[in-house]
Amino acid sequence: MSAISQPLHCFPEVSQQGVEDIIRKMKPSTCALDPFPTALVKTNISIISPLITTVINYSIQAGHVPPVLKTAIIRPILKKLSLDPEILANYRPISNLPFLSKVLEKAVSARLQDHLKQNNLFERFQSGFRSAHSTETALMRVTNDLLMTADAGSPSLLILLDLSAAFDTVDHCILLNRLHHTIGLTDTALDWFHSYLTDRTEYVSIGGARSGTHTVTCGVPQGSVLGPTLFTLYMLPLGQIIHHFGVPFHCYADDTQLYIKMYSSPSATLLSPSPFSTITTCLEEIKV
Repeated sequence: MSAISQPLHCFPEVSQQGVEDIIRKMKPSTCALDPFPTALVKTNISIISPLITTVINYSIQAGHVPPVLKTAIIRPILKKLSLDPEILANYRPISNLPFLSKVLEKAVSARLQDHLKQNNLFERFQSGFRSAHSTETALMRVTNDLLMTADAGSPSLLILLDLSAAFDTVDHCILLNRLHHTIGLTDTALDWFHSYLTDRTEYVSIGGARSGTHTVTCGVPQGSVLGPTLFTLYMLPLGQIIHHFGVPFHCYADDTQLYIKMYSSPSATLLSPSPFSTITTCLEEIKV
C-alpha cells in the first residue's frame, strides 16, 4: 500500500440517473421488510427514483443511515434436504436486507472503491471481492509459483489458513479505526460508516413465527453490499505481517495460502534462516 494522497471527507451526491442505473442492474429479489415488491420499483423506476435519490443523498450528506435500513431478517435454510431438520447445526442462516439499503450501499461502495484505487489501498495479493480478481486468479498465481519452484528442483511448504467465523467476529471499533487511520476516511464519510455499523438489528423468521429483535454488536452485515469490502480492509494488517517475513502468500476473502521454498540440500540452510523457523515465527505473529 502507498501513502494516502487525498483523504475521503465526504461522499459526492448521487444523480437520479446514477440511482436508476444502480437499480436496473440489481436483481429483482424482494425482502419482507420492503414496502412493496422490487419488481414494482423496477417497472416504475422513473417515478420512484427521485424519492430514492433524495433519501440516498440525505444519508450520505448527513453521515447517517436510517434505522429502518439497518434491520435484517434471518431465515434458517437447511444446508441439504437430506439433513435432519431437528439439528440446528444443519441450518445455514440467510440474511435478508431491505432493497433500498442495498441501493444506498452500492452508491457508497462505488465511491469507496474509487478512493481505494486512487490511493492503491488494496492488498496486492487479495483476490476476493475485487474487480478483475477471482478464485481463478488466486489459484493461477499460487499454482504457478509452486510449479516454478518445483521446476527449479526445490520442494515447497504450503500452509492453508482458514479463519473461523471470520466475517462474524469483526470488531466494529477496530474496523472504524482502520477506516480512519489506514484508509483515510474522515468527517462525514467516517460518520456514515459509524452510523452504518452501529445499532444494527436482526431477528429470525421461520414460517409465520419470528424471534425478538437482537442488536448486532460485531461482524460485517451478512448479505450486504459493503460487508465483503469492509472485511478485506479489516484484514489488511494480515498481509502486512506476512510481507514483513518475506513469505509468499495469496488470499481470497478469509482463506489465506502461505508457501515457502524449502532448501534442496542441507548445506543451503547455512546461508539463511531456516524456512521452518521463518514460517513458524510468521504464524505466531499472525496468531497474535
